[in-house]
Amino acid sequence: MDVTKTLVAHILASRLDDVPQDVRHEAKRALLNIVGCTLGGAEEAATEIAISALGPFSGPANAAVIGRRERFDPLLAALFNGIASHVHDYDDTLPKNYIHASSPVASALLSYASVNRVSGEDFLNAFILGFEVVSRIGNATYPAHYDAGWHSTGSIGVFGAAVAIGKLLGLDAERMTYAIGLAATQAAGIREMFGSMGKGFHPGRSAQSGYMAALLAQKGFTSGRFPLEAPRGFAAVTAARYDLAKVTDGLGTDFDLRENTYKPFACGIVIHPTIDACSQLRAAHGFDAADVVAVELRVAPLVKDLCNKKEIAAGLEGKFSIYHAAAIGLGRGKGGLGEFTDAAVNDPALKRIRLLTEATGDPAVSEDGVKVAVRLADGRALDLHLEASLGNLKRPLSDAQLEDKFRDQAGVLSPARIEAAMAACWGIDGLADAGDLVAAAVPA
Repeated sequence: MDVTKTLVAHILASRLDDVPQDVRHEAKRALLNIVGCTLGGAEEAATEIAISALGPFSGPANAAVIGRRERFDPLLAALFNGIASHVHDYDDTLPKNYIHASSPVASALLSYASVNRVSGEDFLNAFILGFEVVSRIGNATYPAHYDAGWHSTGSIGVFGAAVAIGKLLGLDAERMTYAIGLAATQAAGIREMFGSMGKGFHPGRSAQSGYMAALLAQKGFTSGRFPLEAPRGFAAVTAARYDLAKVTDGLGTDFDLRENTYKPFACGIVIHPTIDACSQLRAAHGFDAADVVAVELRVAPLVKDLCNKKEIAAGLEGKFSIYHAAAIGLGRGKGGLGEFTDAAVNDPALKRIRLLTEATGDPAVSEDGVKVAVRLADGRALDLHLEASLGNLKRPLSDAQLEDKFRDQAGVLSPARIEAAMAACWGIDGLADAGDLVAAAVPA
């Protein structure tokens, strides 16, 4: 019964000076990516609806929302940041547990930094801590937690937000334990929401709930003292099998940020291999959407479990359709924001390919791979076995590619502010006030 205690001791002792330079750089990559994703979602329907519905209930409106001119109370700002950051499903992903750890953690921290002066070093350290806590609890409960239907970005992301804000608040061991406990009792998010606005709500709510947990703990609001490991604690209640040693082993030495990946396509990561492979076939053989007469996919069983949607009508549903993935790869040769709109999903040319595509779950195919067989009207039979998709650790996006992705999403800002926001992300640990990053990421 010492998992929470050991974790809390590490959180309190952590300093940015103890973090290796490669991990610090990876944290900056993650920050750049998530700020870009938040800008990209700042004016999406889900964000607009949430602001319209909940904005009138804001407390003192002093916190900024990335990509927006309005201000709200910090808890609502964290919620809106989180929704915007995940609405396109374009944020970074940990392949070992499929968690988008940056979204809830950064969403809370960016809200906090807009109303509280915090050094860039402290901000970056809190971000790294929150990210690692999310991933480690995710590792400890994966795959049972995920298989049960939990969306771990929501149900586990809340811990990272609580720890990150708690670190900046200077919580002592007792109150940091309370923050973790209050995060545990707010854990939520189910996979049934995939393909709807409800999925983006998860990291927003976990950012808000984690922030709230830290504020309550700061004032002495108590929780159970063993929230992770108790017989009725988080792990036992939400996972049929778990290994809590994965939470504490290698703390401060092994960093999951080193295994973070960044999406080149705006959808669920498990359909990236199909988009990549189909796009490669189109580029290599020069056919059009109308030329395709049959498509056969062999994918990992998890892909079929998550993304077996063929009859779809909404762009958000397309983000979790292996059939739409094949259609946009073969029909357009890309998987950007424009391929996951309502219009794209209902494009007759893409719909035709989607309906004629067949997918089979094959345990011999890795979750980052796919086997594609395409037959064309002229009789050509094409096939490709892709073992590692673009964006994978074996084929990572470069810093320059992440900057291009940022610029592509940041149209709510002026060109000058786009460059300033990117510079603030790369130079976060040199900022006297992390609020400078938030200020650069808000329209003038």
